[in-house]
Amino acid sequence: MAEKEAEGTPLRRGWTTGACATAAAKAAYQALLSGEFPDPVSITLPSGTEVAFCLSREELTARGAMAAVEKDAGDDPDVTHGAVIHARVSLRKNGSGIRFLPGDGVGTVTKAGLPIAAGQAAINPVPRSMMTAELAALAKAAGKAADLDVEISVPGGQAMARQTMNPRLGILGGISILGTTGVVIPYSCAAWIASIHQGIDVARAAGLRHIGAATGRTSEAALQALYGFDDGALIDMGDFAGGMLKYLRTHAMEKLSLAGGLAKISKLATGHMDLHSKRSQVDFQWLSQLTADAPDLAALCLRANTAAQVLAAAQAAGYPLADKIAELARLEAAKICREGAEIEVLIFNRTGELVGRSHG
Repeated sequence: MAEKEAEGTPLRRGWTTGACATAAAKAAYQALLSGEFPDPVSITLPSGTEVAFCLSREELTARGAMAAVEKDAGDDPDVTHGAVIHARVSLRKNGSGIRFLPGDGVGTVTKAGLPIAAGQAAINPVPRSMMTAELAALAKAAGKAADLDVEISVPGGQAMARQTMNPRLGILGGISILGTTGVVIPYSCAAWIASIHQGIDVARAAGLRHIGAATGRTSEAALQALYGFDDGALIDMGDFAGGMLKYLRTHAMEKLSLAGGLAKISKLATGHMDLHSKRSQVDFQWLSQLTADAPDLAALCLRANTAAQVLAAAQAAGYPLADKIAELARLEAAKICREGAEIEVLIFNRTGELVGRSHG
C-alpha cells in the first residue's frame, strides 16, 4: 500500500459479498425466466449507481438456475477476496415470497443481538434488500410474483470464517454475506468497527455484564485466562479503541476490561483512539515527563527506541510505570464512555504477563 500511495496511484475499490450475491441471484433468476444467462449482469447499488459483473459459472436445470460471481475486493486485504459467490434460485409456491437459505460456506445465525434473527442465513439486511429489489423487478417485468428460494453458497467459506469474528458472534458454518453500500473501500476501518459493534450487541443480548477487549492476540489470551471469559465476552477491538468506546457510550455494559501492550495503551493514555502505528506513535517525550520523579528512567525514555525497552528499565528499577499508564488510559477511555461501563485497563507484556493495571 505504501508504494502505491507514494506513487500517487489511488487504491482500487472492490465489491462486497452482498453485491456479488445480488448479481449472481439476478443472473440466475433471469435464466430461470428466459432460459439465458445475462453476462455481464448489471445491478443497482444502494447509492443508485449501476454496476456490471461477469459470471464465473452458470447452470440451468429443471429444478432451478445457479450463477456465480468471483469477488474482487480491489486493493483491500479482505479474507473473501477471490471467493466465488454462488446463488441458486428456484421457484416456491404462489404467495410464499422470497426465502433466503444458507448454502455451503455461508453461516447460520445462532445468537441473538445480530440484525438477522437466530436460525436465519447470515445474509445481512442490505444484501437481502438488494436481492429482493432486483428479483422483484424481474418478476414484475415477466408478469409473475417473486416467490423464490434463494440459496447463497461460498465454497471454502467455512475456512474463511475462521479468520473472521463469525464463530465468536455465533455465526456458524461459514461467512456472512455483507455490505451496506456494495462497495469495498480499501483499508477501511468500517468493517472492523461494524464487527466490534456486533460483538457488543451479541454480548448484551446474551445478558453478559462484563466484557473484555484487547489490542492483540497475546493480550486477549491473557485477559481470557485472567477472567475465564468465554469467546462471546471477548471483543476483537484491535486498534479501534475509539470505535468501541463510542459505541459503549450508547450501548453500555456494566464492566469493560481493556487490555493491551504498553506501547498501544500508552497511546490511549495520551488521548489517541486509533492505535495503529500509521496513525499514532509512542510519545517518548511524554513518557519522560511521566517519569520525571525517576530521573534516570526519564533520561532513558528520551533515548529509547521502543516501549518494551522503557518497560524493562522501569521494571528493573521497581518503578510502577505500567500502572500509571494504565490508570491514565482508563481516564481517557472513561471520557469517551461518559456514563457507560465501569472500565479497567490492563497491560500485558509480550509473554502475556500482567505488568500494569489501573486502580480507578
